[in-house]
Amino acid sequence: MIKGIAFLRPAASAEVYNQLASFCSALGLASGKGWQRADSRGAAFLAPSGALEFVDGRMPHAADLFVEVTALDAVHQAAESWLRAQGGDLSAARLSAVEETDWKARMFLVEPAPGFKFGFWAWSDPAKGKPIALEGDLSAAGMRFAIVVSRWNAVITDRLLDGALDALVRSGAQRQDIQVARVPGAWEIPAAARAIANRGQVDAIVTLGCLLRGETAHYEAIYNEVARGIGQSQQETGVPHSFGVLTCENLEQALNRAGVKAGNKGFEAAAAAIEMVSLERKLQHEGGAV
Repeated sequence: MIKGIAFLRPAASAEVYNQLASFCSALGLASGKGWQRADSRGAAFLAPSGALEFVDGRMPHAADLFVEVTALDAVHQAAESWLRAQGGDLSAARLSAVEETDWKARMFLVEPAPGFKFGFWAWSDPAKGKPIALEGDLSAAGMRFAIVVSRWNAVITDRLLDGALDALVRSGAQRQDIQVARVPGAWEIPAAARAIANRGQVDAIVTLGCLLRGETAHYEAIYNEVARGIGQSQQETGVPHSFGVLTCENLEQALNRAGVKAGNKGFEAAAAAIEMVSLERKLQHEGGAV
């Protein structure tokens, strides 16, 4: 009979309201259906699951809201970046370091607006006694990569390229182990990726491009062939290809996915490539047993 639970907290001002909405969006909380009335408005954010907990005794930490995440360090980095963008206050009172707790978890506290403190946490043992799946690590040390990026819609693809390079170097890849191949447009990406993969000199290929919908069926025809070609090259050469080709309705959507509002898909594609190389090496080491 109960469908959901919502916690409502009043914001002290419109500025605080906008700060909190911006913070929740920056950290990846999905937007829900807010509301707007003559005398008030609400910004809703959703999570895959929720819980209402009552505490008898000492609270574990002084936070208004506890959010369980799967990649705590990445969330901490996102919170730090958001605070820098808001004015650079990175004091311990606004953002604590990630620390181990006495309840077998890691967490940090962040105060995006005065009087609103969030606690983000993740279990130290995510499996909680269950068998742990074999997965790749985000360490690119000793790995070799190629990035195939299209020049068409360069205002977008240059941002994707910057994000991919940032992810690779930040994760330990050496600049001399990263080659960048520029092609005219998205249509040419599969051919270049196949040629590089056939040489056998890289561990993974990151493909980056941008297709914007027009008034004809040209968009669908190009996208289908690009996706098919990249997938076929990966399957037939055995070299992981990560997919960072944007398919958007308009320029605004593309800019949002190239680092403005929805993260940088070039960064995400490069991170996926790193993880796949790491997983492949683990599978080889483990003899294919998961």
